[in-house]
Amino acid sequence: MSSLKFLIQIRNLNSFSACITKPHRSIYVRTYPTVLANSDGSTITIRYQEPRKLIKLPLNIWTLSEAERKARLEDRKPKKKVKIVDDIEDSFDSKKYLKYLKKK
Repeated sequence: MSSLKFLIQIRNLNSFSACITKPHRSIYVRTYPTVLANSDGSTITIRYQEPRKLIKLPLNIWTLSEAERKARLEDRKPKKKVKIVDDIEDSFDSKKYLKYLKKK
Protein backbone atom coordinates (compact mmCIF):
# COMPACT_ATOMS: atom_id res chain seq x y z
CA MET A 1 0.00 0.00 0.00
CA SER A 2 2.91 2.30 0.55
CA SER A 3 3.80 1.92 -3.13
CA LEU A 4 0.56 3.67 -4.16
CA LYS A 5 0.86 7.38 -4.44
CA PHE A 6 -2.20 9.53 -4.24
CA LEU A 7 -2.09 12.73 -6.17
CA ILE A 8 -4.33 15.46 -4.89
CA GLN A 9 -4.70 18.63 -6.89
CA ILE A 10 -4.92 21.62 -4.64
CA ARG A 11 -6.18 24.87 -6.12
CA ASN A 12 -4.67 27.92 -4.59
CA LEU A 13 -7.62 30.29 -4.48
CA ASN A 14 -6.90 33.84 -3.48
CA SER A 15 -8.02 37.35 -4.35
CA PHE A 16 -6.00 37.40 -7.57
CA SER A 17 -7.78 34.43 -9.13
CA ALA A 18 -11.11 36.30 -9.15
CA CYS A 19 -9.73 39.12 -11.27
CA ILE A 20 -8.25 36.72 -13.84
CA THR A 21 -11.29 34.52 -14.47
CA LYS A 22 -15.01 34.62 -13.80
CA PRO A 23 -16.78 32.65 -11.09
CA HIS A 24 -17.66 29.28 -12.61
CA ARG A 25 -21.28 28.86 -11.63
CA SER A 26 -24.37 28.40 -13.70
CA ILE A 27 -26.75 30.09 -11.24
CA TYR A 28 -26.06 33.54 -9.90
CA VAL A 29 -26.52 33.79 -6.17
CA ARG A 30 -27.55 37.44 -6.31
CA THR A 31 -30.52 38.86 -8.19
CA TYR A 32 -30.59 42.32 -9.73
CA PRO A 33 -33.44 44.82 -10.06
CA THR A 34 -34.60 44.85 -13.68
CA VAL A 35 -37.41 46.63 -15.51
CA LEU A 36 -39.78 44.31 -17.39
CA ALA A 37 -41.66 46.06 -20.21
CA ASN A 38 -44.88 44.42 -21.33
CA SER A 39 -46.11 44.60 -24.91
CA ASP A 40 -48.87 47.06 -23.94
CA GLY A 41 -46.32 49.58 -22.60
CA SER A 42 -46.67 48.93 -18.87
CA THR A 43 -43.50 48.31 -16.84
CA ILE A 44 -42.80 46.23 -13.75
CA THR A 45 -39.66 46.13 -11.61
CA ILE A 46 -38.60 42.52 -11.04
CA ARG A 47 -35.58 40.71 -9.60
CA TYR A 48 -33.58 38.94 -12.34
CA GLN A 49 -30.59 36.66 -11.98
CA GLU A 50 -28.44 38.51 -14.52
CA PRO A 51 -27.60 42.22 -14.44
CA ARG A 52 -29.79 43.82 -17.13
CA LYS A 53 -31.47 47.20 -17.35
CA LEU A 54 -34.53 46.29 -19.38
CA ILE A 55 -36.28 43.16 -20.60
CA LYS A 56 -38.86 43.79 -23.32
CA LEU A 57 -41.53 41.17 -23.90
CA PRO A 58 -42.51 40.52 -27.54
CA LEU A 59 -45.80 41.72 -28.98
CA ASN A 60 -48.34 39.15 -30.13
CA ILE A 61 -49.54 40.59 -33.44
CA TRP A 62 -52.50 38.19 -33.59
CA THR A 63 -54.17 40.03 -30.69
CA LEU A 64 -54.17 43.30 -32.67
CA SER A 65 -56.84 44.50 -35.07
CA GLU A 66 -56.44 43.88 -38.79
CA ALA A 67 -55.37 47.46 -39.57
CA GLU A 68 -52.82 47.56 -36.72
CA ARG A 69 -51.45 44.16 -37.74
CA LYS A 70 -50.91 45.30 -41.35
CA ALA A 71 -49.21 48.49 -40.15
CA ARG A 72 -46.85 46.51 -37.88
CA LEU A 73 -45.97 44.07 -40.66
CA GLU A 74 -45.27 46.95 -43.06
CA ASP A 75 -42.91 48.50 -40.49
CA ARG A 76 -40.94 45.24 -40.33
CA LYS A 77 -40.25 45.19 -44.07
CA PRO A 78 -36.96 46.76 -45.21
CA LYS A 79 -37.23 50.33 -46.40
CA LYS A 80 -36.58 51.07 -50.07
CA LYS A 81 -33.74 53.47 -50.70
CA VAL A 82 -34.67 56.60 -52.59
CA LYS A 83 -32.20 57.53 -55.31
CA ILE A 84 -31.75 61.27 -55.71
CA VAL A 85 -30.53 62.28 -59.14
CA ASP A 86 -29.09 65.78 -59.33
CA ASP A 87 -29.24 67.17 -62.84
CA ILE A 88 -27.21 70.36 -62.68
CA GLU A 89 -26.86 72.38 -65.83
CA ASP A 90 -23.59 74.21 -65.75
CA SER A 91 -23.04 77.08 -68.14
CA PHE A 92 -19.84 78.34 -66.56
CA ASP A 93 -17.22 79.54 -69.03
CA SER A 94 -13.78 80.12 -67.58
CA LYS A 95 -12.58 82.02 -70.68
CA LYS A 96 -14.88 84.90 -69.73
CA TYR A 97 -12.79 85.67 -66.66
CA LEU A 98 -9.33 85.55 -68.23
CA LYS A 99 -9.36 89.31 -68.69
CA TYR A 100 -9.40 89.83 -64.89
CA LEU A 101 -6.24 87.84 -64.27
CA LYS A 102 -3.10 89.91 -63.95
CA LYS A 103 0.00 88.88 -65.77
CA LYS A 104 3.25 89.36 -63.93
